[in-house]
Amino acid sequence: MAQVAAYLVGSIPFGLLFARWLAGVDPREVGSGNIGATNAMRAGGRKVGALTLVADMLKGALPVAASLPLQQPLLTAAVVLAAVLGHLFPVWLGFRGGKGVATMLGVMAAWHPLAAVAAVATWLLFYLVTRYVSLASIVAGVVPTLLLMVTGNSSLDAVVAAVLSLLLVARHRANIERLMRGEEPKTR
Repeated sequence: MAQVAAYLVGSIPFGLLFARWLAGVDPREVGSGNIGATNAMRAGGRKVGALTLVADMLKGALPVAASLPLQQPLLTAAVVLAAVLGHLFPVWLGFRGGKGVATMLGVMAAWHPLAAVAAVATWLLFYLVTRYVSLASIVAGVVPTLLLMVTGNSSLDAVVAAVLSLLLVARHRANIERLMRGEEPKTR
């Protein structure tokens, strides 16, 4: 039941809701067509993007934080996956969601805070050096898996983090193709 609740919370399309409420636009009709924080910012401005980022992180963090006191690693792993899958494949939007960066950061912040800090530091470094949001997001999305593998965390946690990383990379497939062709836009 906790997994279903986590999926439904993860499915809340905050980027779409904030963009419509605050800017009167649909982010699915702008830029990448994505409902995540980056495209919500393109569609509705910085305030919409910032609110989406925070809300998407919280919808990942809160279900995971609620599962931790139960001390059932398998349940927590299922909640982690369900929250992110909810964002990627929201039932409310015909299973067409975002790329999962902020929601993955949220689950990691609650589940393995050090991995979240490492991911944010990596994102900032790669963004400042390259000015590619997508590249920074892809690299930062792999960092939690690597960190959990090398620090001796449970195999279950490392496998779940690897699944999240693979999903995040897969959702950035079009960005990767544009990066390889030299056509991915940089931010200023």
